[in-house]
Amino acid sequence: MSDVVLYEQDGAVAIIRLNRPENMNAMNAELLTTLAELGQKAGDDPAVRCVVITGSGRAFCAGGDVKGMAAGQFGSGPASGGLVSRVDVLRKQEEISRLLYEMPKPTIASINGAAAGAGLSLALAADLRVASDQARLGTAFARVGFSGDFGGTWLLQRLVGPSKAKELYFTAELLDAQRALGLGLVTTVVPHDNLWDETMALARKLAAGPTLAFGRMKHNFAYGATNTLGDTLTIEAENMTASGQTDDHKNAARAFVEKREPVFEGR
Repeated sequence: MSDVVLYEQDGAVAIIRLNRPENMNAMNAELLTTLAELGQKAGDDPAVRCVVITGSGRAFCAGGDVKGMAAGQFGSGPASGGLVSRVDVLRKQEEISRLLYEMPKPTIASINGAAAGAGLSLALAADLRVASDQARLGTAFARVGFSGDFGGTWLLQRLVGPSKAKELYFTAELLDAQRALGLGLVTTVVPHDNLWDETMALARKLAAGPTLAFGRMKHNFAYGATNTLGDTLTIEAENMTASGQTDDHKNAARAFVEKREPVFEGR
């Protein structure tokens, strides 16, 4: 496996770390292919109950590798092979955004520095975003004549509304951490030196939670984002009923009656 993305497991928490610090973790084809593979690995592993994605060095991810683009690449795919081929390559690489958004376990982006372009899209795909007070966030695409990828337009407008999302895409304004917090782009902002401890404390808490219920919550949110209230009520009823059959629910109900803290095992 390539070392441009690192993978480790801390208990039930999988950590995916973009690892091109000399390039601010800019996305090249190798990184993107590896990232999608490791996202799938974390999503499929039943021993993983929470996933953290972050970057090495001073950046979360600066987006696409612009130097590589200038050398003849379009986005993440090679210039040769035709437009359809390039679209297919990029779409496969974009799977990491869908995986972070849809996998049936909590995902956290630990934003240690700049998150720009597709790097911002990647962070937005996670369920929660813990940002360093030194983080800077921006869409960036307009600066290099691109329209955007990795789900950023779909994700951002659901956080800040369509009008504000268009403004942020058109102007490519760079936001500091507090401004991003005020707009709802990040979940919380913490002192830079405390970022990893705060991220892992949250990740371990979620990993110790009712994993199957979290997965069904994510399904409810994803379904409700593009369907009617009436149809979403049906999905909620189905997921609620299924949740009630889990060992975690049954054990937690007993713990509630016995006035003690529940222990969730993710089953």
